Amino acid sequence: PCLCLAAYFCFLLTALGVTAGAHRLWSHRSYKAKLPLRIFLAAANSMAFQNDIFEWSRDHRVHHKYSETDADPHNARRGFFFSHIGWLFVRKHRDVIEKGRNLDVTDLLADPVVRFQRKYYKISVVLMCFVVPTLVPWYIWGESLWNSYFLASILRYAISLNVTWLVNSAAHMYGNRPYDKHISPRQNPLVTLGAIGEGFHNYHHTFPFDYSASEFGLNFNPTTWFIDIMCWLGLATDRKRATKPMIEARKARTGDGSA
Repeated sequence: PCLCLAAYFCFLLTALGVTAGAHRLWSHRSYKAKLPLRIFLAAANSMAFQNDIFEWSRDHRVHHKYSETDADPHNARRGFFFSHIGWLFVRKHRDVIEKGRNLDVTDLLADPVVRFQRKYYKISVVLMCFVVPTLVPWYIWGESLWNSYFLASILRYAISLNVTWLVNSAAHMYGNRPYDKHISPRQNPLVTLGAIGEGFHNYHHTFPFDYSASEFGLNFNPTTWFIDIMCWLGLATDRKRATKPMIEARKARTGDGSA
């Protein structure tokens, strides 16, 4: 039981490094984080091992700006397998590279935490993704290194990868579109549960600046809980939010009528 709890705790850290860190903070600048929180999120992001913050955020901005075109790194129009994992097995389409080069990413490069993580990314991944999850259970309560490595490190890593990829695949194919029926991203409750709040995808692509990535605030959104707690602690500020009139007007204008 202790090892399972440790593995799940590592999973939550891993997820927050992506959702609260690379995604909502660095990609979308939907809130501001002070230095201690940025350091924590960068370490958690290294535990996720999904490319460094700079590359993750740059590619995600390209994904939003050129969603479901050849410039989209994981273009869902190329099928479930490609958008889920296949895009990692092939060379990037030339449009992805070209459009990525033309994006303004000076804000990312201006952050010393992002620069530091990028410079030492390989060693930080080895330590955070593999060494720490393996050694902590072994050292604290005498778990075997073999069990710690395969459960808290390898299995946790594999699950976290696939949960993140489901946002690119399933959440672009299955679900309703109450905010904008003209785009592919959808509301997917199962992805929301697995990705700690990232499955409200039709909303997120309609209002990408919203720190909660959802109309419903704290409802089924652990990443939003985390950011709100950080604000309460004084480590985060300036949460951006879509207003209720803005949301209702958009539903009426472009929604599919499902909500």
